Amino acid sequence: MRNKMRILLYPIMALLLVSCDKKPQTIKETEQKAHELVFKELAQSWDEGIPLGNATLGALVWKNGDKLRISLDRADLWDLRPMANLDFENYDFNWVWEQWKKDTYEKVQQKYDQPYDNLPAPSKIPGGAMEFNIQELGPVEHVKLILKDAVCEVKWKNGAMLHIFVHATEPIAWYRFKNIKAAVKPTIVPPPYYSDKMSSANDPVSGQDLRRLGYPKGELTSTENSITYNQKGWSGFEFQVHTQWNQKSDDLLGSWSISSQKNTADLSKNAQQTVNDFNEIGWQNALNDHKNWWKQFWERSNITVPDSILQHQWYMEKYKLGAAARKGAPPISLQSVWTADNGKLPPWKGDYHHDLNTQLSYWPTYSGNHLNLEEGFLDWLDTHKSTFKKFTKDFYGTDGLNVPGVTTLTGEPMGGWIQYAFGPTAGAWLGHHFYLHWRYSMDRNFLEQRAYPWIKDVAIHFNNLSIVGEDGKRKLPLSSSPEIHNNSRDAWFDKTTNYDLALVRWTYEKASELAQELGKKDEVIKWQQKLKEWPYFAFDETGLMFSPNLPYQESHRHFSHLMAYHPLGLLDFSQGENDRSTIENTLKNLEEVGTAGWTGYSFSWLGNLKARAFDGKGAAEALKIFATSFCLPNSFHVNGDQSGKGYSNFTYRPFTLEGNFAFMTGIQEMLLQSHTGTVHLFPAIPQDWKNVSFESLRTEGAFLISAFMKDGNMQQVTITSEKGGTIKLKNPFKDKNISIDGNLKAVWEGDIVSFTLNPGQSVVLLQN
Repeated sequence: MRNKMRILLYPIMALLLVSCDKKPQTIKETEQKAHELVFKELAQSWDEGIPLGNATLGALVWKNGDKLRISLDRADLWDLRPMANLDFENYDFNWVWEQWKKDTYEKVQQKYDQPYDNLPAPSKIPGGAMEFNIQELGPVEHVKLILKDAVCEVKWKNGAMLHIFVHATEPIAWYRFKNIKAAVKPTIVPPPYYSDKMSSANDPVSGQDLRRLGYPKGELTSTENSITYNQKGWSGFEFQVHTQWNQKSDDLLGSWSISSQKNTADLSKNAQQTVNDFNEIGWQNALNDHKNWWKQFWERSNITVPDSILQHQWYMEKYKLGAAARKGAPPISLQSVWTADNGKLPPWKGDYHHDLNTQLSYWPTYSGNHLNLEEGFLDWLDTHKSTFKKFTKDFYGTDGLNVPGVTTLTGEPMGGWIQYAFGPTAGAWLGHHFYLHWRYSMDRNFLEQRAYPWIKDVAIHFNNLSIVGEDGKRKLPLSSSPEIHNNSRDAWFDKTTNYDLALVRWTYEKASELAQELGKKDEVIKWQQKLKEWPYFAFDETGLMFSPNLPYQESHRHFSHLMAYHPLGLLDFSQGENDRSTIENTLKNLEEVGTAGWTGYSFSWLGNLKARAFDGKGAAEALKIFATSFCLPNSFHVNGDQSGKGYSNFTYRPFTLEGNFAFMTGIQEMLLQSHTGTVHLFPAIPQDWKNVSFESLRTEGAFLISAFMKDGNMQQVTITSEKGGTIKLKNPFKDKNISIDGNLKAVWEGDIVSFTLNPGQSVVLLQN
């Protein structure tokens, strides 16, 4: 048959043989080099330095006075002393509820909120720095982050050259100077932990003084070609920084590592042993291994969009994701492996905030085809599940599972504004990641052994905690909506907020769905019945409200009232006019109230919200504001508006990562969506984007898709199924008259075409 489109079926390996004059150039061959970071001089502050990392070790390359400085970090450098104020035996959730009812809530603030601000620990802690005297090298010609190789290059006008990299998978980093005419041996600069006098500074945002930790003075020992720094911390914890180098003529080659030991019984390898072991391997072998990992990383997915700002920022976010997330490493904290190098503790103690920050940080791993990086987060959650269950029982008195909204490296609660630090639904939002991993991987063992048990345990917690209200519907005794009314008494709501309600309803809905998938019929019925006992969402003519008594009428950074729409997808355009109207009214009101109370991540999140509403222009505008006004030159998100254009009343610059990774997700949502069960290609791109493409983005159902649009017309779509199954695709071509080469059957329902593929099978759609 003659037609406008044809579909070809190939085994997965045969895709390498496909040849077509309309096939796009491989994106990865052109994009990484185009989006390198290049500067004419070294940055003058740590948070603008060149970032390197492997989720365990991190480095920032910048200039401190006359010296080139490499800030050193390791993800598990933590002061883990327990919060002295946490006494759940005498001050549990019921006690908080009583103080709230008696209007004596200041007792709660004194007990649980204030110590987080006033006490220096528990906290993430910095590892120190290395410095090189570069005065005699003269002016710099360029400073470059070679994106495809994750290597920092500094070149001087006199021909001297420096290359630095943190090995992609091992706890080792290297530096190499070439063409140097003078000695540039390193020194190690310890963090200022020790002083005879203690500072009283206690601002958790700008960072508390390190001396308040009370550590003894660290020990520095040197040989002709090595330096070792040993620092003791709290209760037997200690860490070591070691560097070793060799200089031959005008070439200086060195490496460094950081090790941490929980206590004196911890026999893990120290930094000096690690450096010695890798010196046997050598610079070139280590560099080749490092480059190979990053080559495979970049090949997992790529994009091309016609907006250079958005394109560049996406590549920078993907790079940081590869530097900050890894299976087997700690999850992404507020700053990951780039702890502040300013003599202070990091902003908000560099901890794990589960009322938004960790969740947004892993959003891009799903459609971005980086489930391997996301697994480190899920592994951490499962590893500390017993700690979370103990917290749930001790504080709430419930069975099942919740997670403290603010935790240490080992999952222990830290306190703070307890509406969120001890919020009743944090475990549900984290459960969303277990669900997404199942949907994007279709790993049935994961579903049975990890995803369903987590979500089921959260549902049990809600069963135990909830009470029946005057209207006969279930509710939480106290509810909150991050971070509405900050930590005042009014931040607790008597009626369940849309934020908490969305997470509760989502949990029961997905518990039922997963039980159905596993053939647990009795549990399907149980969770469906529990869902019916809860009310529907509060909304008015302006759209979704914070709670039945509080509409959205004051600009706020956290879109907590919008959870049902995004990311949970309980409300969606695909579900009819009622949902569509609610969503449109909500987004309209969000923008009419204004952005004065927003931070950077708010604009990233708005990009996702707009993309889900198929508003490509709005999504692109929000994401561009984020990239140009809330990021430093090295792409770090610093919360406040740095542009002076008045996008926000927040103009400070505490660095956190969640806004960066939410940006990456927003771009991907513009290019590909699958959350409704139907795949949409380029669902939310501006009308003037005529040439757009992506490679190997992932959908729910474990399908990998590449698509290429030229002059506004779809040219080619390639779909590969990892696990086998049926994919529903909204027709991206001009018409649906198709022929099939091979035995593949296409089934049409309106403008939706379905294909059933075997594991490893691929289909290529071409426009004639």
